[in-house]
Amino acid sequence: MKDIELPRKVLVGDGALEKVCELVSELNLYGNSLVIADKNTAQIAGKRVGEELGSVSHVIEGLMDEEIQKIIDLIKKEEINYVAGVGGGTVIDITKVSAFHSGKPFISIPTAASHDGITSPQASLKGKQPVSMKVHSALGIIADTEIMRKAPPRLTASGCADAISNYSAVLDWKLAHEEKDEYYGDYAATLSMMSAQIVMYNAENIMDEVNILVEALISSGVAMGIAGSSRPCSGSEHQFSHALDMICPKPALHGEQCGVGAIMMTYLHGKDWEKLRDSLKKVKAPTNSQGLNIGEEHIIEALTMAHKIRDRYTILRGGLSEKEAIEVAQATEVLG
Repeated sequence: MKDIELPRKVLVGDGALEKVCELVSELNLYGNSLVIADKNTAQIAGKRVGEELGSVSHVIEGLMDEEIQKIIDLIKKEEINYVAGVGGGTVIDITKVSAFHSGKPFISIPTAASHDGITSPQASLKGKQPVSMKVHSALGIIADTEIMRKAPPRLTASGCADAISNYSAVLDWKLAHEEKDEYYGDYAATLSMMSAQIVMYNAENIMDEVNILVEALISSGVAMGIAGSSRPCSGSEHQFSHALDMICPKPALHGEQCGVGAIMMTYLHGKDWEKLRDSLKKVKAPTNSQGLNIGEEHIIEALTMAHKIRDRYTILRGGLSEKEAIEVAQATEVLG
């Protein structure tokens, strides 16, 4: 049996934030609410949402674990009935986990198209050992493309790379089905792959047509909801990214790392990695270690340890030796 969880209402478009009260009413949310943002996103949209809803506000400033506990305590103290996360991937993940542990519904309000966590019933907890946690999907989503279009281009490019990396994730999922008889959902896989392909197809114009990217990222989250896991959008390329997070003094953005990982993993699958790389170049996302501003030694170390990050069968299988890792990174020009 599968547990499919999807949002009830999604608003996408310029000025969508103006409909926040209408959305809350339509979802039958009432009582005390809490708006969560960071210092930047509070100014961009968080304060406005808080004023519209008459909410208690919390601005994230510290470490993820500490903030989650603070928010859980605040939800209990203020007798909060529902939560709204306004911001990027970290803000929305903190909101998801806090709402999940508190048994409260939440609304997802992204301020940048930088990640596929907008919709998904999964949260990434960063620490000494990155953990992916199953939570509830957002009850409602407001993606105001007027706000998201003004986000730094690097964040939008990272979102493109995250969507494009679905390509290698689906290849990994299918491989696990063929070699380990793991459950494989054709519909979820097709939806995820379509999200990657539509971003690749529109790569030259997508920085201006941000609604295409937003819809692709939302569709990626829906694919995970249908699959009941992160499988459609998270494979060996995400293992590589999580490994970099663990070992690098200053990691790049999540989507950027996944994009570079997807180049190498698609190569290992024997598929058209050059087309994927060229699409990343068109959206001005990194395609090599220099673009990530990460040392070559860290790229190789991450490749050799990535298979240990999570108990998930991928093209990395038992892992790559240092020699194999160097060969893959050089063949795909991730290393100069």
